[in-house]
Amino acid sequence: MLKIITNPNQILRQKSQPVANVANAEIKKLISEMTEIMMTKDGVGLAAPQIGQNIRLIVINHKDEVLVIINPKIVKKSFFKEWGEEGCLSVPGKYGEVKRHKSITTKYIDDKGKTQEVSAKGLLARVIQHEIDHLDGILFVDKVRGLHQLEK
Repeated sequence: MLKIITNPNQILRQKSQPVANVANAEIKKLISEMTEIMMTKDGVGLAAPQIGQNIRLIVINHKDEVLVIINPKIVKKSFFKEWGEEGCLSVPGKYGEVKRHKSITTKYIDDKGKTQEVSAKGLLARVIQHEIDHLDGILFVDKVRGLHQLEK
């Protein structure tokens, strides 16, 4: 199984490259492996840089379905933002509040190579923004207030 890269690994700080060929077998295998590790680690989202791949690919566990987001672009953001608790598989045991747009619209390519658009609010909007940050080399700890360690 793939390993999750943790902070302060420099791979997490690189800007990811667009996926050129969505339909190739390598990408399909990567999507499957990312989904498996996300579910095993009880995560809500996982970006390719978190497993050492410098490409713009995200998987999200949303309502018991896996949303595959390739080459995402946020095309619309709400004016209003809100604070919400976040954690990250690449920053284990740490949590804190991050201010994010309340709603967003994201254009992306799905795992079948089709262009899609999703309007999201609440948790899904937060997860998409968090994962896109990963693609841009940004971690939630860069934006957090009240960072704390989870007690064991």
